Amino acid sequence: MRKIHIYAAAIVASLTSQLSAQTTPVQQVSATAVGPAVVVNGQAISEQAVQRALKRVPPAEHAKARPEIIDFLVDNLLVDQYLIAQKVNVTPAEVQARIGEIQAEMTKAKQDFGKMMKDLNLTDEELRTQIAADLRWEKFAIGRATDPALADMYKNNEDMFNGSMVRARHILITPPAGDAQAAAAAKANLANIRKEVIAAGDAAVAKVPANVDAMTREKARAAAMEEAFSAAAGKYSACPSKKEGGDISWFPRAGSMVEPFAKAAFALKPFEISDVVPTQFGFHLIMATGRKPGQTVTFDKVKDEVKELFCAQLREALCTHLRQTAKITAGK
Repeated sequence: MRKIHIYAAAIVASLTSQLSAQTTPVQQVSATAVGPAVVVNGQAISEQAVQRALKRVPPAEHAKARPEIIDFLVDNLLVDQYLIAQKVNVTPAEVQARIGEIQAEMTKAKQDFGKMMKDLNLTDEELRTQIAADLRWEKFAIGRATDPALADMYKNNEDMFNGSMVRARHILITPPAGDAQAAAAAKANLANIRKEVIAAGDAAVAKVPANVDAMTREKARAAAMEEAFSAAAGKYSACPSKKEGGDISWFPRAGSMVEPFAKAAFALKPFEISDVVPTQFGFHLIMATGRKPGQTVTFDKVKDEVKELFCAQLREALCTHLRQTAKITAGK
């Protein structure tokens, strides 16, 4: 399943150093958007924060973008709550220095900092709070992204950095959150689909004359399995890719799909089918349909990329862990 929708990143562009690089016009945020959109461990995320991000989203996409933006904001708050508890400190002087950098960059880009704050209905306190959270995360992540840690990540995950690609089909079933019975039914349904697709491949091979070469037999198996998997995706999958029989085309080991999905897909040979794979989106069945090997690259050439991915995975893992015990309720 592909990573969080691009519109969820709009809030980042609204509140951090990326402000100065914005070229997309910002519609003015209404000051009437009051009350909490969601409450996380007793701390509210305002509806205004959600509306601020939605202002960069076409109205037709609001229904799709809203839950993704809320998830993004919840993760941000969970991480910051954790870092505050871990006593990762940021001084007012550090916050002011970052604001100065933003203002300087906006001036260089011939953009008006005050107008931006007004358009977003963003207070100085809100800006400083967000910048402090960003700085806490930077300190935390940099403290863990040591050279040995990055070198180890590269050594154990070369396919994340050498351009390897996999093509796959998948089936997604999304039971209601917290419904254990529905989750069990979803996993059982996917397990049955897996058996049926494999059986379709076996049946196709059984029809091939015994004197036919092995390559031809395997082509028959692959074609039958792909046809059966495609039909099942069209019938059962909750992903829009169901229209293409679950085909999600080519993707790299990192940066496109969420980690559990990518890891499972890259472990498959062409026309192998995964076991049931849980992700934040639900439960998946994955069938690899192609693979393109990458080219060997040295660690020094991709060190910055390794660091970026290390920090992204660190944050994703932390959010997943924190959500397990977090109390998250919708605003009233």
